[in-house]
Amino acid sequence: MPMPTEERLSQLIAGLVERRGFDLEGVEISTTGKHADAQARVKVTVDSDGPSDLDTIATLSTELSELLDEAGDFGETPYLLEVTTPGVDRPLSADRHWRRARGRKVRVLLREGAPAPEPGGAAKFEARVGELSGDTVALVLGGKHKPHLVHVPLADIAEAVVQVEFSKPGAKELALAGGIIPGRPVPGQQDDEPAVDAADVRGSTPLLPESVTASDSPTEGTVE
Repeated sequence: MPMPTEERLSQLIAGLVERRGFDLEGVEISTTGKHADAQARVKVTVDSDGPSDLDTIATLSTELSELLDEAGDFGETPYLLEVTTPGVDRPLSADRHWRRARGRKVRVLLREGAPAPEPGGAAKFEARVGELSGDTVALVLGGKHKPHLVHVPLADIAEAVVQVEFSKPGAKELALAGGIIPGRPVPGQQDDEPAVDAADVRGSTPLLPESVTASDSPTEGTVE
């Protein structure tokens, strides 16, 4: 039986994810093994305005597993379901991403021909995300030593990726950005932006959260 497409699974689970207060950020399907030994791995990435605690993610994982089993799209092929939140190095491609990244440092690449936010500035630079207002985002330039605010139209930004930070931002720099979204950890903390995974294998007892690990890697926290 052929594997379901990522688009098909996205359509199947989007309603449940939304009802549980999350946005569906992506679905990835990969396979290991061949023919009779093949196993599918389904990675579902979700996010929300508030903090995503491990129990909530584990509950969502169980409900998604039951939904996929009921739909039967994988037939007899065993699959591993992983539910996770975005890692630190997430790209910002929607308004909600910019809103949730307030206070975070990002690497910005302007589209070709777009004016730099400061005279003589480069098309690629680092800044701290401030308030999103309509189709314009406030960015804090100058780092800890000379923080100052500029405003850049989202249409002028070709790419923006959140950066891993190993030290806390300056107080004035963070204040200009408008602070961190409530419930989100301060950049530079050891447990910065923990992502959580919960797994379930077809035909076995669902795995509940037993251990949590955290790091500064893109998938920072894991529940298995």
